[in-house]
Amino acid sequence: MTILEFNRHSGEGSELNDRWLSYCAFHLGDYKRALEEYERMLKKNPTDASLWLSSACCLFFLGMYTEAKDAAEKAPECPLQTIILFHLSHKFSDEKLLMSYHSQLQDHIEDQLSLASIHYLRSHYQEAIDIYKRILLDNREYLALNVYVAMCYYKLDYYDVSQEVLAVYLQQHTDSVIAVNLKACNHFKLYNGKAAEAELKSLQDISSSSFTFGCDLIRHNLMMCRRHTTL
Repeated sequence: MTILEFNRHSGEGSELNDRWLSYCAFHLGDYKRALEEYERMLKKNPTDASLWLSSACCLFFLGMYTEAKDAAEKAPECPLQTIILFHLSHKFSDEKLLMSYHSQLQDHIEDQLSLASIHYLRSHYQEAIDIYKRILLDNREYLALNVYVAMCYYKLDYYDVSQEVLAVYLQQHTDSVIAVNLKACNHFKLYNGKAAEAELKSLQDISSSSFTFGCDLIRHNLMMCRRHTTL
C-alpha cells in the first residue's frame, strides 16, 4: 500500500492504482478505508457495478447490513450479488429470502463455500463438513479448508478427529493464530487447561502479522486456561 499511496501523491495515480489501494485495504481487514476508496471511485463512476458490489462487501464486514443490501442491489444480477444477498438474508433472519437465494447458488467453489459457511452459522456442522470434504477431494491445495473442517468437528465434540484434520494445515502453517487456537481448544477439552496454555504460549514467541491479528483472542484464552488450572 505504501507504493500505491506514493504513486497517488506523486501525481502518478490512476484508477487502477485506486482499485489496488482499495483491494489491499480490504484484504488487510481495513474495511472502512477500503469503503472510502470505493466511494471515492463511485463519485467518478456511479454506474460501475463492480464498485457497488465491492462497497457492499465492505459494508457487510462493517456490520452495516441495510446499507450493504442497498449497495448490492444497485448492481445487476450476478453470482457475487447472489452470495452477498444470501449472507444478508441470514443476518436479517429472513428464512424465505434465504431459501430463495440458496436455490440460486451454483456448483461453483465460491457458491459452495458460501453455503458451507451458512450451514456452519446455523449449526449444521455435518452439512458444512460434507461440502468442505467434497471440495477438498478435487482441490487438495486448499489447505485452509482443513481448518474449517476441524472447527466443525470441534463443534460436534469430536475433539480427537478435529486434531487429526487440523494437523494437515499446521504442518505447513505453524504460526496460524486460528489453527493454533483451535488446537489449544481441543487440548483444553481432551486434557486440561495447562495443556491448552502451553499451545497458546508458543504463539507469544512468534513475531508475525498473524499474531498481531489474533493477540486479543490469545490473551483472552490464556486467561481462561490459567483460571481453569487454578480452580
